Amino acid sequence: MLELQNVSYEVSEEPDGKKEILKNINLKIEERFVAITGPNGGGKSTLAKVIAGIKKPTSGKIFFDGVDITEMSITERANAGISFAFQQPVRFKGITVKDLIRLSAGANLTTAQACEYLSEVGLCARDYIDREVNASLSGGELKRIEIAMIIARGTKLSIFDEPEAGIDLWSFHNLIRVFENLHEDVKGSILIISHQERILNIADKIVVMAEGQVAQVGSKSEILPELLNKSGSCRFYKGEC
Repeated sequence: MLELQNVSYEVSEEPDGKKEILKNINLKIEERFVAITGPNGGGKSTLAKVIAGIKKPTSGKIFFDGVDITEMSITERANAGISFAFQQPVRFKGITVKDLIRLSAGANLTTAQACEYLSEVGLCARDYIDREVNASLSGGELKRIEIAMIIARGTKLSIFDEPEAGIDLWSFHNLIRVFENLHEDVKGSILIISHQERILNIADKIVVMAEGQVAQVGSKSEILPELLNKSGSCRFYKGEC
């Protein structure tokens, strides 16, 4: 279980001094699939990075399975069982997809074993397993490979920061199917930052953030109808379908 107690995060900003991005966040995450949504600039991505250890909170405490991880580095948190997927996956020139999956799994997987993870995200393994993770791969392909890496890690908490960002419609529909399957098969918890109704619709809990604070927390049946009424859009707060 992940628990945030009075977590705040601020940055220096000229000429006004400091700007508070997160304001006294109190949140428990123990469900299998949790979605965080809300308007742009509400602090969603910052919260995800604070949980992963990419950013350090200005104040407050973060507990993971009862252990205080507030002062842990991103590497220490990764070793403790937290994975993080960026909005824009990193490209690694000279490293093959098979190498990345092996590194993620922490084991010298056979080619067949590595291919199984690619199959789970709907990629034809023989077309990808020996390819370099470079500019020849599309954004949608990179997102799915990154998900395959996180599945290979098998961590207790997997965080995805707007996985739909910057990909085409075809790739988006494939990503949705991947997350639908993950919801059924995941051993730990998934925390996903998203505006997309189809992703929110498979969440066990929805957290709405606005102006750096938790505005609402509840089940899909409690939160989603209100969001739909407010937005009138399948892509909340952005007016896109």
